[in-house]
Amino acid sequence: MAPPAKQGEFVGSLDCGTTSVRFIVFDRFAHIMAQHQLEFPQYYPHPGWHEQDPEEILATVTACIDATMESLLKVGWTRDSVKVIGITNQRESTFAWSRATGKPLCNAIVWDDSRNKNIVAQYEHKLREEGLEVEPGVWKNGPDGIEALRALTGLPLSTYFSAMKLRWMINHFPEVYKAHEIDDLLFGTLDSWLVYNLVGGVQQGLHVCEVSNASRTLLINTSTLKWEPCLLQFFGLRPSILPKIVSTSEVYGHIASGALAGVPIGGLVGDQQGALVGNKCLRQGEAKCTYGTGAFLLFCTGKEQVKSSHGLLSTIAFQPGPKAKPVYALEGSIGSAGSAITWLKDSMNFISKPSEVNDLAAQEPTTGGVYFVTAFSGLLAPYWDSSAAGLMIGISQYTNRSHIARATLEATAFQTRAIIESMKLDSKTDLDHLKVDGGMTNGDLAMSVLSDLGGFDVVNCACSALLAANAIGLFGWDLSKPETLADVNTRGVTTFSPALGKDEREKKWAKWQRAVERCRGWDTVIAE
Repeated sequence: MAPPAKQGEFVGSLDCGTTSVRFIVFDRFAHIMAQHQLEFPQYYPHPGWHEQDPEEILATVTACIDATMESLLKVGWTRDSVKVIGITNQRESTFAWSRATGKPLCNAIVWDDSRNKNIVAQYEHKLREEGLEVEPGVWKNGPDGIEALRALTGLPLSTYFSAMKLRWMINHFPEVYKAHEIDDLLFGTLDSWLVYNLVGGVQQGLHVCEVSNASRTLLINTSTLKWEPCLLQFFGLRPSILPKIVSTSEVYGHIASGALAGVPIGGLVGDQQGALVGNKCLRQGEAKCTYGTGAFLLFCTGKEQVKSSHGLLSTIAFQPGPKAKPVYALEGSIGSAGSAITWLKDSMNFISKPSEVNDLAAQEPTTGGVYFVTAFSGLLAPYWDSSAAGLMIGISQYTNRSHIARATLEATAFQTRAIIESMKLDSKTDLDHLKVDGGMTNGDLAMSVLSDLGGFDVVNCACSALLAANAIGLFGWDLSKPETLADVNTRGVTTFSPALGKDEREKKWAKWQRAVERCRGWDTVIAE
């Protein structure tokens, strides 16, 4: 006779990344009790385009939750041991669906899609010439317009952010244009689409967007935490398409059906801000970098909103409750990190799986003079050059596959250093260690290269979801009191320290900067 099922107190984390979905059940120490991960299809219809099917993402979410809960039951825990779930999601990716039917109007445009370069050029021209009406009758254009946009949003005009992707959808997809005109369009980031469907879809009509995700749209005033009317006017968007902005930690609704029916959704956050919280970087001056498809370095600035003058983004890190003040961060984003390793695997056939890049790179002690600027979709922070193109320089007859593999790892390390150099200037704070997570951190060589070229300690930690438990007071976790998290995420911490001498590090850094200059301004962008 089987023993009776055990009753636990667990929190679930639904992590919807760029290429896969993972659902994990944690205990009070953030130890994993059960998990399952599945990839979902990616679509690249043209060079620089990247799409996903919203319905396929939903199906993958359901399958992951079902498989994880089945595993939890198999090891003897009851289904209702999961008390609350939180959701982290790929940011900036843009979703459009029908208010009347709840069905997608088109595929989602993913964060790294750069098809909208001409739209960006159009609005750059508009900002220079016509400007932004920051108050009734008060217009700012030219450099003042650029500064006004940054003051409101913390962001520059870029292919990266959701407003630019939505504007492209309206201009080029007749279904989206019509829905916008007849007030049938609902716009959101991935958290919006997931919550809408998990709590009941069109029947419930719950249309929300968490504040850290909203801060990546180019449409929110990051000081007031509200949608900014002058930005909607500038981009030609109806206010009725927008979701309600909600905090990072509160109960938004309950799951309507399936293995988690009745369980509250108590946390929403963009995946990179979620990793900042998961790594317990809750105090001013603490930083983390997540190395996935891209790489994203966030530096917590606390309750102070620091406006960057060195190419970084000022963003909302999290808001720990509806009435709480937000915590801000400086962010630097790298467009190609793990995706460059995928390129070595899929396009160049150098390796058969991503983890092999470390073994291949380890066969040579250096890159043999090769530098690889992985600007597959332009350069993000701190350069913000959508016209930059990928560049490999320093190749000779001596160059082999191992040199190129090592140069690929170094490319991510150099771009990380470029962001950190800007963060030092903006924050007036030095960085002695960097917490890291994500798929690339599984390779010791990649992390050693990062430490050597960055000149700082690299601390590899496991990541967890804390926001959902905070929302319902589970485990006594309280984001405003970091001491309550002292026992969370203490397993498996590894530190990498620099072994490369300072003189050699600076020589390589100078050559990298020369390589970056050579790749910039390659593509011609014409305003639509």
